[in-house]
Amino acid sequence: MLRPVTRLPVALLLLLPCACSSHPAPSQEAPISRRAVETLLEDQRQAWNRGDWAGFIAGYWDHPQLTFNGASGITRGRKNLLRRFQENYPDAAARGVLTFHVLEFRPIGRSAALVLGRYQLDRATPDSGYFSLVVERTPQGIKITHDHTSQSLPLYPAQRGTT
Repeated sequence: MLRPVTRLPVALLLLLPCACSSHPAPSQEAPISRRAVETLLEDQRQAWNRGDWAGFIAGYWDHPQLTFNGASGITRGRKNLLRRFQENYPDAAARGVLTFHVLEFRPIGRSAALVLGRYQLDRATPDSGYFSLVVERTPQGIKITHDHTSQSLPLYPAQRGTT
């Protein structure tokens, strides 16, 4: 004996998963933690200080849509970013000793976070400034997908070479 087909209300059908949907299912993973981001930055700091460019750049998303915004403009893609760092910091004297300080951490949903921080390069000509990072959970793991780094200007005009 055949049973009659039960009709579901249209609103309920909208809630059923669709295999043809282009939107991924919501992540069941825990939000990105401050600790995970600080670990990523610590790994980068250590790689920088030993001159390991491959290790340093590993913290960035390996994708053409990766963006780095700095004093000389926008760099796209990890390969181009690696080249930029290698050209601007060709040796230990230019690289100096890097430190990071996370000033603020804001989760953005479960799969991203905004990180505000400060960097310092101890070298013959010291350098310091601020950064804002977008860190996301990617298929490659937790990676920096956008980095905006700005060098701090000296506080006093005489230190800047102007009057």
